Amino acid sequence: MLEKQNWKSKLAHSFKNIKDLYLYLGWPLSDNINDVASKYPIFIPLSLATKIKEEGPEGILAKEFLPSHLESDRDFNSFGLIDPIGDKSYLKAPQLIHRYYSRALFTPTSICPVHCRYCFRKNELSATEDIFQNDFEKTLQYLKDHAEISEVIFTGGDPLTLSNEKIEFYLNSFEKIKSIKHIRFHTRYPIILPERIDTGFIEMMSRFSEIFKTMSIAIHSNHLNEFDESNSNVIKLLATTNVQLLGQTVLIRGINDSENALIELFEKFIELKIRPYYLHHPDRVHGAMHFYLPIARGRLIYQGLRQKLPGWAIPQYVIDIPEGHGKTPAYNPEDYQYSGKLISKDGRIVDLKEPDLFV
Repeated sequence: MLEKQNWKSKLAHSFKNIKDLYLYLGWPLSDNINDVASKYPIFIPLSLATKIKEEGPEGILAKEFLPSHLESDRDFNSFGLIDPIGDKSYLKAPQLIHRYYSRALFTPTSICPVHCRYCFRKNELSATEDIFQNDFEKTLQYLKDHAEISEVIFTGGDPLTLSNEKIEFYLNSFEKIKSIKHIRFHTRYPIILPERIDTGFIEMMSRFSEIFKTMSIAIHSNHLNEFDESNSNVIKLLATTNVQLLGQTVLIRGINDSENALIELFEKFIELKIRPYYLHHPDRVHGAMHFYLPIARGRLIYQGLRQKLPGWAIPQYVIDIPEGHGKTPAYNPEDYQYSGKLISKDGRIVDLKEPDLFV
């Protein structure tokens, strides 16, 4: 088993100041990048900063996690949204987003182990935002009043930022609500700060996997370069429990928008007993539109995956329709081109034209 490690100390000593980070990297810091970081702050653990330094300024990890002048580009940003998937429209109780009939998102923290530059909540990751305001008794009451909710999905921020004791408190509380049968965590910690997956966490997940019908951990990763021996070993340990491991990936322009990059990633998932679950078309995020790519291009890439991988190794390719309309399949077996229409979660046809800049 893992020895108990001081992951909180490593989290606390992450780079939060752009000047300190670039001094460590030994790279020149432009005024433009400094200005971007003042609006969209950085948060990068030392271990990740070391990997970024080894890859260089044009590496995949630098593109994923370091500020870009394109984050302040007016042409791109004119198409971006502050709340791209309509979180606030479905905030039904404190820290509880009820967008789908049988599932509810629980947002107990705004803190992540890294700030991803493409993040769909990059404009919302503040403890003062409505979706993070805490009144847990009201949260529990809503869940009790809505027995159709059978799955609680921990999101954020990153829910593994919470201590084992706090997570256990929440799980014990949800266990008492008979209609809740499934628990899911969405996290980057196993990849970014694997020390977080300590003995206590493993034991807790194993214990609650015997209480709930399913316990799932959706591990977020976008590229093979994010993996190393340390995080691979931690994920292998997680795979020895009864916890279901799922893989969540965002299709990102300039990062993984090729068949080969995604095939390498999904083969790594399979090797580590992670089931590829979602491949997300990038959301229309204010400050991250330079990562966007046309749906027609995404469909061509996905078709390549269908040709080269077995069905069980391919995630669902989905897009989140803005304003809270929810996820819908992004692949169309009839046409690569995008008509501008998507089917919402309640079966309605939604008009969503792509900006000319991205066609």
